[in-house]
Amino acid sequence: MTDLKIAGAPITWGVCEVPGWGTQLPVERVLREMREVGLSATEFGPEGFLPVDPADRAAVLRDHGLVAVGGFVPVVLHDPERDPVPALRTELEAFVAAGAGVVVLSADSGLSGYDERVELDEAGWSTLLATLVRLRDAAAEVGVLAVLHPHVGTLVESSDDVERVLAGCDVGLCLDSGHLLIGGTDPVALAQAHPERVRHVHLKDVDAATAQRVRDGDLTYYQAVQQGLYRPLGQGDVDVRSLLASLLGSGYDGWFVLEQDTVLQLLPEDGEGPVTAAGASADHLRRLAAELGL
Repeated sequence: MTDLKIAGAPITWGVCEVPGWGTQLPVERVLREMREVGLSATEFGPEGFLPVDPADRAAVLRDHGLVAVGGFVPVVLHDPERDPVPALRTELEAFVAAGAGVVVLSADSGLSGYDERVELDEAGWSTLLATLVRLRDAAAEVGVLAVLHPHVGTLVESSDDVERVLAGCDVGLCLDSGHLLIGGTDPVALAQAHPERVRHVHLKDVDAATAQRVRDGDLTYYQAVQQGLYRPLGQGDVDVRSLLASLLGSGYDGWFVLEQDTVLQLLPEDGEGPVTAAGASADHLRRLAAELGL
């Protein structure tokens, strides 16, 4: 049986880079509760969640018995007047110091939050794809894998956007089962059609009816998250079982990062709140793997 590499992400605990997102739990509690549900690794979370100093960041994770997987870094890729490579090289110092192997890039719109997006012209797409390749190569120079994360409210969101990236460059993808479904891409079909492009995985489950309201413009992304867009694995409409079987069957041996984007209005009592959902997702994933004999 395959030993699944299961990691957590601070967004499951409501820790987010978007200003005004909600109550932000302290780092000590988030990391402790990750360990309580049996996770042994985590992504970094947004800027300011973990210490800025690379050595201090590595020490905090080590003190909590967690391995660093990597982190999510929004980057403006489409603006020819902005070169994100120097800033990424600085950010990667913390990745190398903590032993983190994956930087998860998103094609940031340059706006605040994920409720609006910018439509690109041909020149914008050409710049985005070329910049993405440059960032991939810069990360590779220090031994870090850079992948692109299709994400609601970014410039790579819809199924057409994803296909344009697949056709326009050879950079690997972070397959996020939630954001893909919300954007109109079947994550299972993507994993089956392009297994060689899936280099990192964020596992989410989604309420399809709420996702449709986002696509229809009835809800903003933030409102949808507040209303339960994301569910613990096995309690939504993503075919997690088929996705897991497809990924492992094609030889994927990377991390499965459990994510359930959450907005907290109040500080939950100890043992309540996000830790409950995270534990349910971890248990469900392990149970599926055992049933599949993978």
